[in-house]
Amino acid sequence: MSTTDGGQATTWLSQDAHDRLQAELDELIANRPAIAAEINARREEGDLRENGGYHAAREEQSKAEGRILYLKEFLRKAVVGDAPTSDAVAPGTVVTIQFDDDEDDTEKFLLGSREIAATTDLKVYSPESALGKAILGANRGDTVTYTAPSGAAIKVTIIEFEPFAG
Repeated sequence: MSTTDGGQATTWLSQDAHDRLQAELDELIANRPAIAAEINARREEGDLRENGGYHAAREEQSKAEGRILYLKEFLRKAVVGDAPTSDAVAPGTVVTIQFDDDEDDTEKFLLGSREIAATTDLKVYSPESALGKAILGANRGDTVTYTAPSGAAIKVTIIEFEPFAG
């Protein structure tokens, strides 16, 4: 869940989500020696140009290091606690929308970070998605239109929204 305050995005995480991401980071860091040992073992096998195991181990190392850097920065910027309440749809809110004036066609989702998706059963939409951009700042009862990836114009009405409780 993110909010923008003076141009700076703030990501709000529940303690549980923060702890889960910190545990993932700790595990990735702890696995560094095992990955390095695997690379060294594969290097000993000979010709590196035709050594699939070596290249796979190097790719795994690269992915792990990228994730470590991402998680370190993400957790450094994140704020643990509840996102502030808002009088309009904002990142960190659970939103219920109605499609095309059809009372039976509704969807409830969290507008927030992909990182929070693992901590909830709700569908998560990014504030940067087409739908997310369209509903940011909207109020209960507002109707907005956005362009779907297919090119179709989709009209939605904000039924309700509330801060994400975790």
